[in-house]
Amino acid sequence: MQLVIGNKNYSSWSLRPWLLLKAFDVPFEEQNVSLIGLGTPELSDHLRQYSPAAKVPVLIDEDRVVWDSLAICEYISEQYLSGRGWPSEAGDRARARAVTAEMHAGFSAVRNALPMNCRAKRQVELTDAVLADVKRIDAIWSNRLQKESKSPWLFDEFSIADCFYAPVAFRFKTYGIELSAEALDYMTKLLTHPAVEDWLHDALLEVEVIVEDETGEDA
Repeated sequence: MQLVIGNKNYSSWSLRPWLLLKAFDVPFEEQNVSLIGLGTPELSDHLRQYSPAAKVPVLIDEDRVVWDSLAICEYISEQYLSGRGWPSEAGDRARARAVTAEMHAGFSAVRNALPMNCRAKRQVELTDAVLADVKRIDAIWSNRLQKESKSPWLFDEFSIADCFYAPVAFRFKTYGIELSAEALDYMTKLLTHPAVEDWLHDALLEVEVIVEDETGEDA
């Protein structure tokens, strides 16, 4: 099984399925593709050799090709984890899927204003739209404390939901985003997950610079 990903310093979409595979010790081969020139015909043509969407990540499992980070995580959970990518309890599973879909499809202000840049420390001016996104994410992270479980994760066990918010944790760290104590506690635990630390280690070794994602002033 092969996972095609982009630059670890910048590719938030690539991080999600990579983290799920690593966290659950699913063996896979990693194929790295430089995203310099993203949107150009040359890079798009190169990426189409992996999937018709011409984007990363892409999972190649024998004759099966799966693209889109959420679709890949669903496939991994079903085929290799016996469904353990999601919570076992039906209500938690529904909520986990809801907050994951919210992250997958929403929070465009945070995505656009705070691109993932793991190795940087930056300052940016936060718009009202960004602050509204941050407030909602803070609430999602803080609400885990309302459960009877004392798990550090969004649900009882580490899940796809946590994988989807890991890029946001990197973003908030890079740009020094202020959070409630509860949300900051979750972010800290997420960033110290061994698989997340492995990703960061690799990201720090990269030397390529994607200028479009070098947002803000040095902090």
